[in-house]
Amino acid sequence: MPLLAYKESHILSAQQLRKLSEHKYSCFSASLLDPLLQPWWNWLVSQTPLWLAPNLITIVGLILNIVTTLILICYSPNGVEAPPRWTCALCALGLFVYQSLDSIDGKQARRTNTSSPLGELFDHGCDSISTVFVALSACISCQLGHYPNWLFFQCFCAIALFYCAHWQTYVSGTMRFGRIDVTEAQFSIIGIHLVSAVLGPEFWLTKLPNFDCETRIMPLYLACGIDLILTLRYAKCILTQGCGKNGSTVAGTSVLSPSIPLTLVVLPALIIAQKSPENLFTEHASVYIMAFGMVAAKITNKLVIAHMTKAEMEYLDWSLLGPALLFLNQYFNCIVPEIWLLWFTLIWGTQDLLRYCSQVCLEICQHLRINLFRIPYNPKGGAPHPATASVSSQSNIGSSVDKNGGTSHRKSKSKPH
Repeated sequence: MPLLAYKESHILSAQQLRKLSEHKYSCFSASLLDPLLQPWWNWLVSQTPLWLAPNLITIVGLILNIVTTLILICYSPNGVEAPPRWTCALCALGLFVYQSLDSIDGKQARRTNTSSPLGELFDHGCDSISTVFVALSACISCQLGHYPNWLFFQCFCAIALFYCAHWQTYVSGTMRFGRIDVTEAQFSIIGIHLVSAVLGPEFWLTKLPNFDCETRIMPLYLACGIDLILTLRYAKCILTQGCGKNGSTVAGTSVLSPSIPLTLVVLPALIIAQKSPENLFTEHASVYIMAFGMVAAKITNKLVIAHMTKAEMEYLDWSLLGPALLFLNQYFNCIVPEIWLLWFTLIWGTQDLLRYCSQVCLEICQHLRINLFRIPYNPKGGAPHPATASVSSQSNIGSSVDKNGGTSHRKSKSKPH
C-alpha cells in the first residue's frame, strides 16, 4: 500500500544522506528591500529566546500564514465575493509575520550554533506550501475570481516560478535572487491586502480615470512583468550555467529533466480546468488551487532533495494520483462527480506531502543525531551539551544565509513570487 510505503522503506539512501551531510548552501542576492529590512530582522532575532529552535520559528510563521488565508477563503472561496475588510488586514498581518519569521530563522540558527542541511530543506519545504496560499490570498483579496483565467494564470505562475527557482539551483548549484524577487513580491502582496482592508475589496472593481479598465489591472500587469523577468532569468540560468559535466546539473543529469514533473502537474491542471463540464475550477477555485498546489509542493520538495543530495530526480510520484483520476474521469465522461475527485486530490495530496516530509525529516534527524524542533540550550552561554557537541557544526535545525551574504546551511528566502 502506498500509504504505508514510507514506513516500510527509507526514502533517502545511505549515499544521499552522506551527500546531504556534505551539502553547502550557496546563495547570491541583489534584492533591493533586503538591506533595508536588515535592521528590523536583526532587532527581531535579538528579542528571540535562545531556547527557541529555528525550525519552530519557521513552522509557526507558516501556520499563521495558512490560517489567515483559510479565513479569507471561507468568506470568498471563489474569489468573486468581496471578503470582509478585516480578513484582508489579517492576511496582510499573517504574511508580514511569516516573512519576518522566515527571515530570522537562519539568524537564530547561526546565533545558537545549530546549523545543518535540515534547516535549509525544512525552510524550502515550508516555502513551497506558503507560496500556494500567498498567491491565492492575493487573488482573492482583489476579487480576481471574476476573471477565472487570470486567477488560474497568476496562481500557477507563482507555483511554477517557485519550482523554477529551485530548478535553476539544481542546475547551477547556487540560489540566485534578483533586484526584484521574493521579498519585493511579498511586500507587494501585503500592499494589496492593505488596500483592500482600507478601501475595501470593491476598490479593485472601480474604473481607472481616463482608462477603460478596472483598477485591479494595474497589479495584474505588474505581476505579469515580474513573471516574465523571472522566467527569462531562470531560462538563461538553466540553459547556460550548468555546473555539472558538459553543462549538466549538480547530479550530472540533463538540465531539462526537471521540466517533466512540472509538466505533469501544470498541464493536467490546465486541461482539467478547461475541459470540465461542471466548471470545476470556476466553481471551486480555492480548492482547485490548493489541491494542485499540494502536488506541486511535493515535487518541489523532491527537487530540493535531489539538489542537496546531488541525485537524479524521480519523475513520477504518488501525489499525481489525484490529477490522474480527474483526467481519466473526464476522458470517461465524468462517471464520478468531479468535485468528489477534487476533494480526494486535495486530501490525498496533503497527506502524501506531510507523510513524505515527516519521513524525510525523521531520516535526516536520525542520520545527523539531531532534533527537529528542539535545540540544546545553556542559559549561561557555556559549551554545548556533551551529547550534541560532536554535531554542533551541523546540529539541529539548520542555519541560513543571511541576506547580506553570510554563509550557512539554512536559506533566508526561496519564494520567487
